[in-house]
Amino acid sequence: MEKQLIISIGREFGSAGHEIAERLSKVYQLPLYDHNLLREVAKERNMNHEMLAEFDEMKRNKLLTRTVNGMTSSPAHHVANMQFDFLRGKAEKGESFVVVGRCSNDVLREFPGLVSIFVIGDMDSKVERISKLYSVSDAAAMKLIRDRDRSRKKYHNSNSKLKWGDSRSYDLTLNSSKLGLEESVRILKDYIDTRMSLMK
Repeated sequence: MEKQLIISIGREFGSAGHEIAERLSKVYQLPLYDHNLLREVAKERNMNHEMLAEFDEMKRNKLLTRTVNGMTSSPAHHVANMQFDFLRGKAEKGESFVVVGRCSNDVLREFPGLVSIFVIGDMDSKVERISKLYSVSDAAAMKLIRDRDRSRKKYHNSNSKLKWGDSRSYDLTLNSSKLGLEESVRILKDYIDTRMSLMK
């Protein structure tokens, strides 16, 4: 691929956003950074992955954080910044990739090849999906969805100036419940291909 393409996928829990990211990475034959991102960071920095994972995608607790001369004592903040630096480093080298979450719509916004997408879904569809995936009741699935989305929102908003889930923070917001997985990927591919064709 001659032009750099970075696909950033934000998503509501249960919206199939992660699976959409996986499919787009296969369509464009690009590496996917999601849960494996922290492992890549640990490998690059010769650090313990399990130790870093304890603070992955956590909101920075301002009450327990001390900032002096711009330096912070928050482990969650350090882990987040290591991932952001890793992504920026890949982008600065001109590499193309797909990334799920990690404030990538903001962290990588300076790169012309960035296409930022937020995937949402109808609650009944998300509940049905999570109930099947985790073998839990509808009530438990709904609680899980609300808890995960609350956690993602706190993490994103504490590390980014752009608001999680706000349509103005992304190039495109898609409701996967309306089209289903296959058509959602097709529509996104059409959008991405058009964007790439317009790039100089």
